[in-house]
Amino acid sequence: MKYVDILPYISTVQCSITVYCMFSCSGIGLALCERLLSQDTEGLQLCLACRNMRRAQAARSALLASHPTAQVALLQMDTSSISSVFAAAQEVKLRYNRLDYLYLNAGIMPNPQFDVKAFFKGLFSSHIITMFATGEGILTQKDCVTADGLQEVFATNLFGHFLLIRELEPVLCHAGRTSQLIWTSSSNAHRSAFNLEDIQHQRGTQPYSSSKYASDLLSLALNTRYNKQGLYSSVICPGFVMTNLTYGILPSFPAFLWTLLMPVFWLIRVFTNTFTLIPYNGAEALFWLFNQKPESLDPQAKYHSLTSGRGKNYTQPRKMDVDLETSEALYEKLLQLESEVRKKLKEKQKESQVHSLPAGPGSS
Repeated sequence: MKYVDILPYISTVQCSITVYCMFSCSGIGLALCERLLSQDTEGLQLCLACRNMRRAQAARSALLASHPTAQVALLQMDTSSISSVFAAAQEVKLRYNRLDYLYLNAGIMPNPQFDVKAFFKGLFSSHIITMFATGEGILTQKDCVTADGLQEVFATNLFGHFLLIRELEPVLCHAGRTSQLIWTSSSNAHRSAFNLEDIQHQRGTQPYSSSKYASDLLSLALNTRYNKQGLYSSVICPGFVMTNLTYGILPSFPAFLWTLLMPVFWLIRVFTNTFTLIPYNGAEALFWLFNQKPESLDPQAKYHSLTSGRGKNYTQPRKMDVDLETSEALYEKLLQLESEVRKKLKEKQKESQVHSLPAGPGSS
């Protein structure tokens, strides 16, 4: 089975007095780490939480090569696995008394199906910019089910993050101090792909779009629930960036075709500021939010990383297509699902303990 890691691992940032924790191992997440360390290497402490520890070690080595005095810790976590999320959260609570920033970057797009005919048709249409910026009309995915019985895209891109936030409440919520949750969403987050009666997107073909729209809704609900406790949530869109997603969805394209397309991408950037193209530019909104007071941010805005035709990076808020009623309904459904998975996990643990007990006298 083929997977495309968009921003492969969750990102959080943390500091010793102000503890930040960053979960990311490549692409935009790694670019953000570089930018944060370039701003402050003394007070900043990064914790990279990744599924693949080999890649995590490589990311850490790259950061230390350019910032030898930086404090960079590692933590293994797979947001598609409930037990992995719980174990990682427990480890974070043992290591840190508080988190000031939790960057939620993890995302997958499994088995991307690329419509070549629609792609080339779009190249010569008035919808070319929208097609590249959002993938609309050219991408569908085939999802699968995790060992926990959840749809994998939903679990990885949304529910694992939700459980992590719930588990980390003691270190995220502190009287007199603020903490920030920062979600990496997408321009591919469409309301039309999301169904409140099918939040795991079991019956659709756009699980990625559904999960990203759900993260927009969840961010709004989190602000409603947690702002009074000093916890704020924001959403960003990195723009069109050449990352694992871009290359992975076109596995059959020869390398020379990418070479031919790059001038087209740069030309398009003259007409649209959403083509950030490189990870450093795509991380602009993530970096910008790090330097803002969370109380001043708009909970219904998505903060976009943008790059002008002359290459200047900047951040711009744009209203999300979300509403409080739907966000609250989603939150309640996630709470219900959380209760169900916790119950199942306890039952599995009990069964495992029973099977591990030594056999009694006379047992064969």
